[in-house]
Amino acid sequence: MSLFSTPFDPTRDTALVTGAGNGIGRAIALGLVGEGIRTVFADVSAERVRAAIDASERPGLAVPWVGNLASLDACDELLTSAHSALGEVTHFVHSASPPRREADHLLAVDRNIWQEMHAVNLDAGFHLARGLAKRLIAAKRPGSFLFLTSLHAGTPRNLAHYSTAKAAMAMLVKELAKTLGRYDIRVNALVPGAIAAGGFVADPALARHIPLGRLGEAGDLAPMALTVLSNKLSAYVTGAAFVVDGGLSLTNWFEAPVLD
Repeated sequence: MSLFSTPFDPTRDTALVTGAGNGIGRAIALGLVGEGIRTVFADVSAERVRAAIDASERPGLAVPWVGNLASLDACDELLTSAHSALGEVTHFVHSASPPRREADHLLAVDRNIWQEMHAVNLDAGFHLARGLAKRLIAAKRPGSFLFLTSLHAGTPRNLAHYSTAKAAMAMLVKELAKTLGRYDIRVNALVPGAIAAGGFVADPALARHIPLGRLGEAGDLAPMALTVLSNKLSAYVTGAAFVVDGGLSLTNWFEAPVLD
C-alpha cells in the first residue's frame, strides 16, 4: 500500500477549520472532506460557509458553524457545537483572520481593528486549541493542530496589528507544541506567501519578486497542510513552521509607508 494512499483514518479522525468560508481555510477544509474526514466549517459568513460546503466533494461530511471568533463566548459556542457534532476533534486548523487594509498603518489603525485582529488570530486560536486539547488529553487521543501564520511574523508588513498578531501566533505554536507533545498532540504552523485569496488582492507586479514567477493560490497550500496534519505522514513533526510562498521570503520587497 502506498504511504500516501491513506493519510487519515476516517473512522477516527475529525476536524475543525476556522475561516473555512474562503481562501486557504476553505481549501484545507475541502481537502479534509475529500479525504473522508467529518469537518466543521467555521466562518463569520453563513453565505460563504454554505458556498464552501456546496462546493465540497462530500457535503454530507461537512458541518456548518457561523459566528465571530473575536468573542470568546463564540469560541465556547464553537467548541460545544463541534464536540456535539463530532465527538473529539482530532485535527484543528486555525485560519480565521479579519480582513486587512493597507490604510490601517501604524498611525491610522484604530483600537477596535487592533483588538479584533489580535482577538481572532491569537485569543481565539489559544482558546480553541486549549479547549480541544483538554478533551483529547482526557480521552487519551492523539491530535494535530495547524495555525496559519505569516511571513510577517518576522518581517514588518507596514500593518502593525497584523504582523504582531501573527508573530504572537508563531510563538503560541511553539508553546503549544512543547506542552502538548507529551500527550501526542502535534502543533505546527503553515506560513503562506502572497496568496490571492481570503480578501488579499496582490498587485500582479509582485510576481517579479517571486522566484517561481507567480502569485500563489489557496490550492497551493492545501496539500502541504494536509501532509502536516496527517499523523501518518508527519508523526514526528511538531513545533515547526512550513513556508509555502514560491520563494518570496528570499527577499523583503516592502518599502516604508508614506504617511499622510
